[in-house]
Amino acid sequence: MSRRLLVVRLDSMGDVLVCGPAIRVVAAAADSLTLLTGPLGEAAGRLLPGVDEVLVWNCPWIANPPPAVSPDEVAALVDRLAARQLDEAVILTSFHQSPLPTALLLRLAGVPRIVAASEDYPGSLLDLRLPVAGDGPEPERMLATVRAAGFELPPGDPGTLAVRLPAASPDQTPDEPESPYLVVHPGTTAAARAYPAERWAETVRLLVAGGWRVLVTGSAGERELTSGIVAAARAGVADDAGGAVLDLAGALDLAGLARLLAGAEAVLVANTGPAHLAAAVGTPVVSLFSPVVPASRWAPYGVPVVLLGDQHAPCRGTRRTECPVPGHPCLTGVAPASVVRAVEQLAGRPAAVAVSR
Repeated sequence: MSRRLLVVRLDSMGDVLVCGPAIRVVAAAADSLTLLTGPLGEAAGRLLPGVDEVLVWNCPWIANPPPAVSPDEVAALVDRLAARQLDEAVILTSFHQSPLPTALLLRLAGVPRIVAASEDYPGSLLDLRLPVAGDGPEPERMLATVRAAGFELPPGDPGTLAVRLPAASPDQTPDEPESPYLVVHPGTTAAARAYPAERWAETVRLLVAGGWRVLVTGSAGERELTSGIVAAARAGVADDAGGAVLDLAGALDLAGLARLLAGAEAVLVANTGPAHLAAAVGTPVVSLFSPVVPASRWAPYGVPVVLLGDQHAPCRGTRRTECPVPGHPCLTGVAPASVVRAVEQLAGRPAAVAVSR
């Protein structure tokens, strides 16, 4: 008899990517594995090894901004889950989320066994209430959760982040870039985590002046940001500098971005999803990391990292999306020259983690 399992992580790209090792563990015990995630996590979910199907739901208690609660949409989700005749579900959550509302919907869908970590009394919503994992890196926390549920890493799986990279579609650009190159991804979904655009521009200018080829990436909605950075960087570089800069915002889907990151010498990025995508393809990361969430949990995992930003700033641990401190000092205090030195430290160097102001 086939075993149909479900894993739930209703967040965005980075949250789904860091669950990759845990999802592979569950998939190893399944004949088919369905992932239920939010709209921002869908593309990442489709790249994860072990995932056979991705269901998408914009969850009112997870998404930000949250959608209104719709009885019709809730009923439709319950029907979609019930139709799959699932044998077991594992709900994965961040430390500040409760799995119990999701567990209620899974019960209504007839899922016979539901497991999750919960600090709250679950009543009949969970068949196995798991301990809430500690303060380690999020991939390790998620692994600890599924292992407490009785799932184990298959032989030979190192427990690191990983993605499947499908072949590029004919309309994907750019063509294979010249090597060596760096990728700069300046955009974030939260202003509190953003390195200022003018500092990104100066960083790119210094890199190009030093002979680097720099590819600036982003979504189609970030073209204004990336084009401004690229224009300012080009304006400050002599024609014979030896490097080059290219704006690729909107040119790549997530798989295309992953392929680009995989070929880079290093990736320069804030605390956002592409940082975890870089880790999943094994590329070193210079992380401009605002401490609104702890780096001990959310820094890129399993690759060489240089962490930049004041991790003791007054905003630490607030989980704010807008900076609560005038001047955004945790990241504005990072000089572009420090970012360039971090690139020099990582390019061609063995694995190490460094922290700097």
